[in-house]
Amino acid sequence: MYNKYAYEKYVGKNNEKLETFSKDYIDFLSRSKTERIFTKNSVELAEKFGFKNIEEVKSLKAGDKVYSLNRGKNIALFVIGKEPIEKGLNILGAHIDSPRLDLKQNPLYESTGFALFDTHYYGGVKKYQWVTIPLALYGTVYKKDGSEIEVAIGDHEDDPVFGISDLLIHLSADQLQKTAAKVIEGEALDLTMGSLPLKEGEKDSIKANVLKILKDKYDIEEDDLSSAEIEVVPAGRAREYGLDRSMIAGYGHDDKVCAYTSLRAILEVEKPERTSCCILVDKEEVGSIGATGAQSRYFENLIAEVMNLKGEYSELALRRALTNSRMLSSDVSAGVDPLFLGVNELKNSAYLNKGIVFNKYTGRAGKGGCNDASPKFIAHLRKIMDEDGIYYQTAELGKVDQGGGGTIAYILANLNMDVIDAGISVLNMHAPMEIVSKIDVYEAYLAYKTFLIKG
Repeated sequence: MYNKYAYEKYVGKNNEKLETFSKDYIDFLSRSKTERIFTKNSVELAEKFGFKNIEEVKSLKAGDKVYSLNRGKNIALFVIGKEPIEKGLNILGAHIDSPRLDLKQNPLYESTGFALFDTHYYGGVKKYQWVTIPLALYGTVYKKDGSEIEVAIGDHEDDPVFGISDLLIHLSADQLQKTAAKVIEGEALDLTMGSLPLKEGEKDSIKANVLKILKDKYDIEEDDLSSAEIEVVPAGRAREYGLDRSMIAGYGHDDKVCAYTSLRAILEVEKPERTSCCILVDKEEVGSIGATGAQSRYFENLIAEVMNLKGEYSELALRRALTNSRMLSSDVSAGVDPLFLGVNELKNSAYLNKGIVFNKYTGRAGKGGCNDASPKFIAHLRKIMDEDGIYYQTAELGKVDQGGGGTIAYILANLNMDVIDAGISVLNMHAPMEIVSKIDVYEAYLAYKTFLIKG
C-alpha cells in the first residue's frame, strides 16, 4: 500500500465507517478549539470507554485503562500491557495547541469610538489571514479568590462574533507596497469589542460599557484579565469540503487531527502485549516549552508513576522502559497544493488521499533540529502497515532550501527511544481554515491502532 492513492479501497465502496468517523471528528474538532477544551472533551470520551483517572487507582495490572491530566492542558492515556513495562511502550504523541491570537494581560482600550482588545499572535501565522474573518473567544479567567470563570463567546448561534478590521482597497495604495510579512503588523491585530458608550459624553465610556457587560454576564473585572488565558480563534464549525464532500475544512487540524485519531486509536485497544500510551501535549507551536510542553518532565515522571502502580518501578527499570519504547510523533505534514507546486520536490512529498505520511526527518536546510528515524524502525513499520492493508507514504517537508519545520519527535528521541513522525497531509497549514482528506484521517486512525497493537 506504499505511495498509492487509496481510491481503490474507498471509491464506489460502502464507506459507512469512514463517514461516521469523519462526522465524529468534525463534531469533536468544532467543540475543541483550545487545548483546555480538547483535554476536557478527551476525558469525557475516555471515561465512556472505561478509562479511569490514575489518581483514583491504587494498583495496575494488564488490561487496565487509565488517564492522567496535567494542568488542564495535557492528557496521557495508558492501556496496560501483558509484558513488563521495562520492555518498552508503544507511544502515540501529538500536540493539541494550534496557531491563534492570545489576549495580552492588559488588553482593553478605547480609540476613536471603538473598544478593542490588544492581542499577541501565538505560533507561526501569516498575520494577514486573520483579518476580516469572524472570530470567537475561548478561555479561562482566575479571580483572586481562586475561582475560575470559563469564557466561550462566538460559536453559539445567539452569540456575537468579533473581528479585526483591514484597510479598504480604496485607500490601500501604500499598504499594498508592503511585503506579505508586513502588510498587517502584529500590533495591528486588535479585536473590535464594541462601539456604544455606557454614558454619552464621558471619557472611555465605550470601554466602560464593555467592562459592564463582562461584569454583568461573567463577573469579570478589568483587573481579572491579568490572570486570564483567553484565546482568539476562528468562529464557526468545521465543514465538509468539496462538491464530493471528500475533505474536511476547519480550524486546528494541525495538530488536532492527529491528536483525535491517536485518541480514538488508544480508546479501542484491548489487552495489548506491550503497554499502549497516547500523550497529548501543549506548546508545540512555540517550541514545546513550559510545564505542559513536550520538554517538560511530566511524561517521564508519569511513566515512573505507572510503573510504580504496577509494582515494577526502579530508576534502572524506568531508563530501560524509555530506551525500549517506540513512538509515532503524530503530527501533520505539508500536503502538495496544485497551486503551489514549486515549493515541493514531488517524488518526496505528501499527497492527500494517499494515507498516513511517515517523515523520516523534518528540520530545516541541513536537517537542522530534526529527529532522523532509524531505518530498522521504518522497516518494521512498513511490515506491520502492509500486513494490515494500511495506505501510507513517505515525505519530506518541501524542497531542501525552501523552509522546513519541526515536531516533538526529537524531544522524545532524546530519551533514547525509536521515534518517527507519522501524520496526515494538510493544505493551508497554520491558516484559520485548514484542509484534510477524510480518507487520510481514517487511514491514520487505522495506522495508529495497528502500531499500538503490533508496534
